[in-house]
Amino acid sequence: MEYKDIKPENSAYLERLKYLAEPPEKLYYWGKIPEFDGETEVSPRFPDEGVGRPKTVAIVGSRKMTPYGESIAYKTAADLAARGVIIVSGMALGIDAMAHRGALSVRGRTIAFLGTEITNIYPRQNRELFSRIIDSGGAVLSEYNQGELMDCRLKTDSFLKRNRLISGVADAVIVIEADVKSGSLNTAGHALSQGVPLFAVPGDINRQMSQGCNRLFNKGAAALLSADDVLEILYKKPRKKTIKNLVSKKLVKTPDEEKILKALQSGVRYNEEILMFIKSFLDPNFNASKFLIAATTLEIRGVIKKMDGGQWVLSC
Repeated sequence: MEYKDIKPENSAYLERLKYLAEPPEKLYYWGKIPEFDGETEVSPRFPDEGVGRPKTVAIVGSRKMTPYGESIAYKTAADLAARGVIIVSGMALGIDAMAHRGALSVRGRTIAFLGTEITNIYPRQNRELFSRIIDSGGAVLSEYNQGELMDCRLKTDSFLKRNRLISGVADAVIVIEADVKSGSLNTAGHALSQGVPLFAVPGDINRQMSQGCNRLFNKGAAALLSADDVLEILYKKPRKKTIKNLVSKKLVKTPDEEKILKALQSGVRYNEEILMFIKSFLDPNFNASKFLIAATTLEIRGVIKKMDGGQWVLSC
């Protein structure tokens, strides 16, 4: 078996990585890059991707997992993978490995991004997991070719840099157990800056491995109680009530308010996503001030509401 290389713009699945603040020029990989399946719904974050990009969820967390984190990582990954969701993680010890194993347990697909060179399957304890991921039709990727990480400082930085790729391909990110200095919080930070829905598993406030996750709730993360919380975001259907009906009932009164409703019905949920959608597809002159006025008015009328984690949803 030989590894291959690909540029993000030449892969329908990886193409969104070219929009990152620091896009990878090329990726090296073992296995098979996911392809469009012709059935999956249009991505809310990237409407131009069309129908068929497999839903993808990143699951990350502490290497020093507890039995609590282990069971949640495994079950959540298995439940999502059973619904056809691709599980992405970093193939590290602990939560990452358990997420991959959970997906494999239901014959689901999973992919891993390494923080090492593509020929350095790290950690060594997970070489068996590496083989299982490849054999199941998944992929293991790195942005570093053999011989590119000779400097020790680069090796340290490379693990943090790869986190932007994990969140970059994901439609949602889940953090399961994290200390306040956990690298998983770096992935969470990328998710927030990229507009990716972020979930964290609540934990005992007295446990060290829960402190990082619990603090994410103050930064916009939603609480994960089961895989259904994520599936609702991934596959949520637009409300049956049309904008025309809402206008006729005088619940929607201005063009700017209609634009926000159209954005929400397309599947976008967060402020920046809504602004991007409207500016890209409806009104290039739409701005944050117009959004604030229209959204506040719609909220007062009970047409939309703001949920935990900063998401806007239709409420009527």
